[in-house]
Amino acid sequence: MTETKKRKMSAAQRRERRRKIRNRRIAMTVALVLVVALVSVGGTIAWLTATTDPVTNTFTTSDINITLSESENLNLKMVPGGTITKDPKVTVVAGSEDCWLFVKVEKSDNLASFITYDMAANWTLVPGETNVYYYTGTITQGTAISVLKNDQVTVNNSVTKDMMNSLTASNYPTLKFTAYACQQAHITDPATAWGYAKTATVPTTPDSTT
Repeated sequence: MTETKKRKMSAAQRRERRRKIRNRRIAMTVALVLVVALVSVGGTIAWLTATTDPVTNTFTTSDINITLSESENLNLKMVPGGTITKDPKVTVVAGSEDCWLFVKVEKSDNLASFITYDMAANWTLVPGETNVYYYTGTITQGTAISVLKNDQVTVNNSVTKDMMNSLTASNYPTLKFTAYACQQAHITDPATAWGYAKTATVPTTPDSTT
């Protein structure tokens, strides 16, 4: 192959190389133009969309409220063999959650020498306790539940005048009741419920004296 032919082939190769470079530049320019066009058109495309109304949950509070009351101006004078009206009643206030209901009975050391009493129906000792009772009956909110049978206590007929004379303001027999409540939900036994209920803050009230 002659030198002239080599030079001619080299020139042809150079032209081909320039052509390829020119074609690549054209292709890139066209691609850029298409990208810009697609971006411009994309802003006007209406895609299918959807949404819903919001769902809002408002969590409310719950509570338990109880009252313990008895008749006013009770005549608590002890007469041997007689009965004395003594009518403490517990009420679960309407709107309260279902609850375990308790009554704690506290008495002076000398009470049994002068007074006897029985708990009303459906009051049962809490397992392991000696003076705390829970209610096993149906609780109707707003309805008072008697604590003592027949709403009374009985003065022992063995009480004598000397026993009466031995009493002073500092050692009169006393009988005190305090009511408690604990939610029933998620608590299956009275002993556990009492463990929670007894931690409740109890208002300070005068003892009930018989």
